[in-house]
Amino acid sequence: MSVTTDIPARLDRLPWARWHWLILLGLGSVWILDGLEVTIVGAIGSRITEESSGLGITEAQVGLAASVYVVGACLGALFFGHLTEQYGRRKIFLVTLGVYLAATVLTAFSGNALWFYACRFFTGFGIGGEYAAINSAIDEMIPARLRGRIALIVNGSYWLGAAAGAAMAYPMLNPEVLPEDIGWRMLFAIGGVLGLIILVVRRIVPESPRWLVIHGRDDEAERVVHGIEDEVEAETHRDRLPEPDPERTLTLEQRSSTTFRELAATMVRIYPRRTVLGLSLFAGQAFLYNSIFFTQALVLTTFFDVSSAIAPLFIVPLALGNFLGPVLLGPLFDILGRKPMISGTYIGSGLLLVGTGVLFQNEALSAVTLTACWCAVFFVASAGASSAYLTVSEIFPMETRPQAIALFYSVGTALGGILGPGLFGVLVGSGEIGQVAFGYYLGAGLMVAAGLVELRIGVEAARRSLEDIADPLSKKKTVTSM
Repeated sequence: MSVTTDIPARLDRLPWARWHWLILLGLGSVWILDGLEVTIVGAIGSRITEESSGLGITEAQVGLAASVYVVGACLGALFFGHLTEQYGRRKIFLVTLGVYLAATVLTAFSGNALWFYACRFFTGFGIGGEYAAINSAIDEMIPARLRGRIALIVNGSYWLGAAAGAAMAYPMLNPEVLPEDIGWRMLFAIGGVLGLIILVVRRIVPESPRWLVIHGRDDEAERVVHGIEDEVEAETHRDRLPEPDPERTLTLEQRSSTTFRELAATMVRIYPRRTVLGLSLFAGQAFLYNSIFFTQALVLTTFFDVSSAIAPLFIVPLALGNFLGPVLLGPLFDILGRKPMISGTYIGSGLLLVGTGVLFQNEALSAVTLTACWCAVFFVASAGASSAYLTVSEIFPMETRPQAIALFYSVGTALGGILGPGLFGVLVGSGEIGQVAFGYYLGAGLMVAAGLVELRIGVEAARRSLEDIADPLSKKKTVTSM
């Protein structure tokens, strides 16, 4: 069955209103939880190896738990990415948040390594599933002219959670404040409370009207869009919204789902260059981030004699720099365009990391100045890393959007979360400054290479409708007579 609709044009022409802020809060806040989770586990690593913690696992088991979380996130992204297209964005982002909520609360009751592993796996499983559903929903409901900056802010908010996790860990792990077997558990309980608040807010977020139209629920899509338009009119005190562009009316063949065969054909046969682009951007940023952040405290304690109790606090300025990058540079992705900004942030952060490596190798840095250099690198790199999610969400057809996000996220996370930290751990463990500097040069090279790929084959998507960037697979083809 075919349907003609102007819903994408109507959503893109909306002025910014309080309704959009609620969408941003309800959907984007999960990245804060992700940053909180990862930072908390890193901060409590030494505490939960103590017998007095009530868990008493080994350092190797702490590392394994981090890997289990990464595996859970990758599998969760792939599993829920397919379900997001089949059952809708709203159902899945409620389910994935519920999985996270249950798993993180149960982590607080861990009494042995196996329980801890299981909870970390399902926490990652829920968070990984969020990436596909949330990025899809946000890009499909935010006006095209603002999509770049909003997507970057949403993905960059991860670092607010990281800063909060590092700041909360210090007093919570202080035995003078809370007993050693209670403080680390309370950190997970706090994450559960925050997740519950977000779940309540998220219930007001509607299903993506774009998804509803394609899946044969056009009457419901019209009701949702009419409701959004009425709310935006009231909030912006307008008697009448601008008319949608009549040339952007679409005729679609409605469907129930998208098969893996269609996904593979889209990536390999229809858009092979875009597939190379997505893999390059994700692999570069994932290696850089996971390599440095998983070993950041180890570098400070090994080469600068920073106390292991104080080292987590150095994450706070890094996290703030990572958040400010997307916030301050984000508008330029809509104003100057995707290609110059994505290539510029990737290449720029790579060159800054080369400079950091040179200074580090020549022993010209202290713990504070090295952290300042990292802040400069990640201020630029964070905008680029966030744009990787935006790019993959924009450049593939709507029917494959969640699966594409899930696939690239999983590949990038697996490469960065497994290969990067392992390699950097060996380099830091060598005790040789030159070995660590080599790791920085390697990460910088991958970022620069990804920036050059963007410069060569990137897709300019700024201020363009999603349907203009990539035709929906459901778009009805025009038949011409010979």
